[in-house]
Amino acid sequence: MQLRPSCTGDVPRLKQLWKLAFGDEDSYIDHFFARYYRPERMLVLEEDGGVQAMTAWFDMPLVSARGEEYPAAYLYAVATDPDRRGRGLAGKLLAFADCWLKGQGFSCVTTVPARADLHAFFGQNGFEECFALEQRQCRPDTRTDPARLESASAAQYGLLREKLLAGRDHVAYAPAALEYQAGTCALSGGGLYRVGETGCACVEVAGDEVFVKELLLAEGQQRQTALSAIAKAHPAGCYWVRTPYARGEKWAFAMVKWLIPRPAGWDGETAYLGLAFD
Repeated sequence: MQLRPSCTGDVPRLKQLWKLAFGDEDSYIDHFFARYYRPERMLVLEEDGGVQAMTAWFDMPLVSARGEEYPAAYLYAVATDPDRRGRGLAGKLLAFADCWLKGQGFSCVTTVPARADLHAFFGQNGFEECFALEQRQCRPDTRTDPARLESASAAQYGLLREKLLAGRDHVAYAPAALEYQAGTCALSGGGLYRVGETGCACVEVAGDEVFVKELLLAEGQQRQTALSAIAKAHPAGCYWVRTPYARGEKWAFAMVKWLIPRPAGWDGETAYLGLAFD
C-alpha cells in the first residue's frame, strides 16, 4: 500500500474510480480534469499496483468574523473503489491527507459528505459538524418585478461574495476554485450572477429543476425579486435555493477538522461554506 499525491499517469484510473463511486456524466468528470486537476491537487491510495481510493482538494481558506484568515483545504470527490470498501482504505487516505496538508501549511480541512449517512463516517475520522445551511424548495412568483440579473466573472463573483460575508465566519474561494465553479455552472446551462447592485447567485440547471447553489443578498434586498429574476432567466418547474443559516430548519451540510487548535471565537454553528461543487 502506498499513499501519495497523484501523477498524470493515474488520470485514466482516477476517472474510472470517479465514475464507479459517483456515477457522474463523463462530461462532468472530464471538466474537472481539464479545468482544475493538477497532480498535487489529488491524493491517492495505491494498493496491489492500482489506485483504489482518492480525494481531490481545493484551496478554500476560512475567514473569521474578525477578518483573520486560516489556510484550509476542501476535500472533494473522496472515493473508494466499491470492490475495496469496508477495509478502512478511505480512513487511511483521510489520515494521510491530514498529515500531507498540515505539512503544506493548512490549518484545517473541510468536506461536504456526498450523502447524509456519510456524516457519521467523517465524524469517526475526526470531522465535526459545521457550516449549516438553509435549503428550500420554492416556486418563484414571476409576477413580481425582477431584480436586475447580470452575468458575473469568477473574479467579480468572488469580490461580491466577500463583501456580503464580511463580519461572518465563512469559507472564501481561491480564484481557481471559482473558475472551476463558473465552468460547472456553464456546463449545466446556469451561471454566476450579480443580483441587483450587491447580491450574487450561483445557478445550476438539471432538467426541469434549477439549483440556486448560493444566494447572497445585502440587507434590504428582496429575496422574491431575486428569485423572480432567476426564474425569468431559467424557467423551470422546481427551484431549490440555498442560503446561509439564519433561523428555522437547519440543514447539516459540511464538516471541518482542525489541524491546529480551534481558534478562539470560531462559531461553527453560524459559519458558512456555500459552494461545494456537488
